Amino acid sequence: MKVFTAEQIRSWDQFTISHEPVSSIQLMERVSMAAAHWISEHCKNHKKLAVFCGNGNNGGDGLAVARILYLKGFDVDVFVGDSKRKFSEDASVNLKRLRDLSGISVRKLSPGEHYNFDEKTIIVDALFGTGLSRPLEGDNKKLVEQLNNKKNSKISIDIPSGLSADGIFDDSSVILKADYTLTFQCWKRTFLHPETGKYTGKVVLLDIDLSKTYAETTGSDYSVIDDQLIGSIFIPRQEFSHKGTYGKAVIVGGSYGKIGAAVLATRSALKTGAGLTFTLAPECGYDILQLSCPEAMFIKGGDTFIFNFETDKDVTCGVGPGLGTHSGTEKSFLSFLKSHSQPLVLDADALNIISKDQKNLKLIPKKSIITPHPKEFERLFGNTDNSFKRLELARKKAKELNLYIILKDHHTQIITPHGKVFYNITGNAGLAKGGSGDILTGILTSLLAQKYSEEETCILGVWLHGRAADVASEKHSKESMLPTDVIDALGTVFEELNRKAERNL
Repeated sequence: MKVFTAEQIRSWDQFTISHEPVSSIQLMERVSMAAAHWISEHCKNHKKLAVFCGNGNNGGDGLAVARILYLKGFDVDVFVGDSKRKFSEDASVNLKRLRDLSGISVRKLSPGEHYNFDEKTIIVDALFGTGLSRPLEGDNKKLVEQLNNKKNSKISIDIPSGLSADGIFDDSSVILKADYTLTFQCWKRTFLHPETGKYTGKVVLLDIDLSKTYAETTGSDYSVIDDQLIGSIFIPRQEFSHKGTYGKAVIVGGSYGKIGAAVLATRSALKTGAGLTFTLAPECGYDILQLSCPEAMFIKGGDTFIFNFETDKDVTCGVGPGLGTHSGTEKSFLSFLKSHSQPLVLDADALNIISKDQKNLKLIPKKSIITPHPKEFERLFGNTDNSFKRLELARKKAKELNLYIILKDHHTQIITPHGKVFYNITGNAGLAKGGSGDILTGILTSLLAQKYSEEETCILGVWLHGRAADVASEKHSKESMLPTDVIDALGTVFEELNRKAERNL
C-alpha cells in the first residue's frame, strides 16, 4: 500500500471527484459515514460525544459525523470554529444541515473557556486536517493543550490536530494526543515514526473508495507492507521438493557467554524453512547448540571466540548474533568480508565491528542486508536529529553502498538500494527484549537461502517476525512473551499464509 503526501491525497480526492464522478460534498459524506459507522460500532458504551470542529474540510467531516451520530441516538455537543472566519464551502453545507436539526447543541469555540465533560464523554477531534502548514498557535494551541489534559477518550478524524502528514514541525509543537485516529484510504508518514506516531493512538484505516486508477498510476517511494504484498511474495512449499530445494543457511555467531544469541538465530532459521541449517560457532557452544538445535549441524569456528569464518561457497550466511568483538574475531571477520562476494545478512556485533572504521563499509558485499537498530545505525553512519532525517540518510547510504537496510524501530523501515522504503506495521512492544533481533537474523538468512530475492527477503522476513510476535503476545502478553515464544509462533503464521494462498488459487 503506497503512502502518499498530503498534496497527493488532495489530488487523489480531486481525481476521484472528476473521474467517478462524485461531488466534493458527497465525498465528504462518504468519509463521515465511514467514521461515524466505526464510532457507533466501537463506542456503544459511550453515548455522549463532544465534537470539536474547525472551519476547514476536516471540520466539515466532524460536523457531518456529529449529525450522523446524533441521528443514530448519540447525545452530541458540537463546538465550532470562529464564525467570523470563513468556513470551507462543504463545511458550511454541513454546518447548515446540523443546525437544521432540533435537539443538538452547536456552540462557538470561545477563547479561555474551560470544557468540562463527564468521564464517559468521548472527545472527537476535527479541528485541523492534513492542510495544516505550521504549528498550532494562540487559542488553538491552548484549546488542544486543554483537551490533552482531559482523561476522556479522544478520537481524531483523519489526523490528530496539530500534526503534519509528512514530517515534523518542531519539537515544541502542541498536538492532540488521540486514543484512536480514524484515517482514510492510506497511511500518513507521520503515523509511522516514533516522534509523531505517538500522537495517533491506534490507527484505524477506513476505505472510502477513492479512485483505484489514481492509486495505481501515482508514484511514491514510500509504502506500507500489507497482506496483498505479502501474498505476492510468499511461495508455498512444493510437494515434489527436497532439502536441496530450500538452500543452505549458516548462522555465524556466538562467543563465550553469548551462545544463546546463536541458538535463537539458528532456531528461527530452522523454523523458517531452510533446507539445511548450520551454525558456525566457537567450540564452547557445541553442547548447547547440539542439545537446543539438534536439527542444525555444527561448524567449529574457534574455541571461545570465532577466529575462522570459512564456509562452503553455496551457502547463505547470517553473521553477528553473539559474535563479540574480540580482536581475533574482528581481524578474521574483516578478512572474510574481503574474500566473500555473495550477499550476507549482517547484524549486531558484525555491524559493531564494521562501524569501527568507515572504510569497512565498502567491504560489505553488494546487495547484502544489514539490520541496525537506531544506535547501531548511528555508529555506522552518523547521528541525525530525528527519525525522518535518519531514514533519508539511510536512503542515501543504501544507494551509495548498494545495500538493503532494515532500520529496526516500532514500525521497522526497509530501505532498498533504489531508494524505496517499506514500513512494517506488524509487531508490538513485546519485541523490546534482548534476542528479538537474533530471531530476525535467522529468519532473513533462511529466506535468502531459499532464493527469495533480497528485497523479498527483507519484506517477508520483517513481516513474519512482527506477525509471529503478534501471535505470541496474544497468547503470553507483551510483558511475558519471550523470544522463544516468537520462534514457536512462526508455524502458526505459515499456516495462515498457506491458507490464504490456497484460497487465492
